[in-house]
Amino acid sequence: MANDTLSVREKIGYGMGDAGCNIIFGAIMLFVNYFYTDIFGLTPALVGVLLLSVRVIDAVTDPIMGALADRTRSKYGRFRPWLLWMALPYAIFSILMFTTPAWSYDSKVVYAFVTYFLLSLAYTAINIPYCALGSVITNDPQERVACQSYRFVLVGLATLLLSLTLLPMADWFGGEDKARGYQMAMSVLAFAGMCMFLICFASVRERVQPATQTRDELKKDLKDVWKNDQWVRILLLTLCNVCPGFIRMAATMYYVTWVMQQSTRFATLFISLGVVGMILGSMLAKTLTDRWCKLRVFFWTNIVLGAFSCTFYFLDPHATGLIVALYFLLNILHQIPSPLHWSLMADVDDYGEWKTGKRITGISFAGNLFFLKAGLAIAGATAGFLLSWYGYDAGAKAQSASAIDGIVLLFSIIPGVGYLLTAAVVRLLKVDRELMRQIQVDLEKQRLVRRAA
Repeated sequence: MANDTLSVREKIGYGMGDAGCNIIFGAIMLFVNYFYTDIFGLTPALVGVLLLSVRVIDAVTDPIMGALADRTRSKYGRFRPWLLWMALPYAIFSILMFTTPAWSYDSKVVYAFVTYFLLSLAYTAINIPYCALGSVITNDPQERVACQSYRFVLVGLATLLLSLTLLPMADWFGGEDKARGYQMAMSVLAFAGMCMFLICFASVRERVQPATQTRDELKKDLKDVWKNDQWVRILLLTLCNVCPGFIRMAATMYYVTWVMQQSTRFATLFISLGVVGMILGSMLAKTLTDRWCKLRVFFWTNIVLGAFSCTFYFLDPHATGLIVALYFLLNILHQIPSPLHWSLMADVDDYGEWKTGKRITGISFAGNLFFLKAGLAIAGATAGFLLSWYGYDAGAKAQSASAIDGIVLLFSIIPGVGYLLTAAVVRLLKVDRELMRQIQVDLEKQRLVRRAA
């Protein structure tokens, strides 16, 4: 598989694409609940409704986008050109979403729904082709893990840039006007993200071609992809895997501000330290899977994470040094499965081609992205609904004991349960190291026959 070995330049280039996604979408994971309640002025319950409602539309747009990507024919390939076409719209819609108009409350609600939908649509149009691209730049499962490790290190660096600069830039640009501060800060970050997409486009190449090109109608492709039993299971894994981290991210600003009673400057350092931990976790993934099967690493990491996360419920929130240290370690563990998860998606795509004779990469990754966004929505909505249930009041000078307890639950126990559920779902997958070796041998034989014909 010498031809499947990727250069460091191409691995970095591929990672820049997701860095571009996450320097923008990371702001949603880390700050959107806090932004909508404390800056934009929506109620927590309405934020929950907003984050969930757009996912209904994604159920239609995601498979359509996957089918479009599978059928794209250009000199740049099937998936690569979408990075070029959608970089600017994605940046523009991200700025609009973090803009707070001086309108009535009802008009602002409509504005929030429209701009969040537009950003989500742009994210679909650029991220489904990007994710599918990872399965066609190399056939080698180990190279895929290496490529995903580079990707998540760069995602970590982009998220670190975001966490270190967003709040300080918002203060610098806006002063007392937090709404303008967030808008201007996101303008700077959106431009950086757009440049990262263009670097990714210029750096990578599509090498893996399906043994049989799909010319079927969308309806038949949707029917055929369900024949891949491992794809169905990894959709469930995607949903379960993203929820715990997203819930804790949504709760982090509330936890630091109201439970630990720390400043915005401390929140910047706290979140940034967690991101450094994630970068280290991404780097560990390749080392661990060189020795053990990725499914085993995935399973045991989540078992440890479940227990570790729950311990935060019992910590004294004013034991600042201890919490910071444990939060750093938690984030190292949390990020180890991420590169494994995305490399498993590519493995499952190979498994589907091996089992059915048909490679439907775009729709396959569209399903995974839909469930990832559904996980993000469920996490954000869970935070919003529970904050409302426990009586959180963004305008209060101090939160009630009930609201504090709700925030702590969102930061600790609820993610902990999510990690344990994820470990259980990993057990349903069978694309282990031995099976993937056999699949790659069989698929290579099919491609040789096709080239010889």
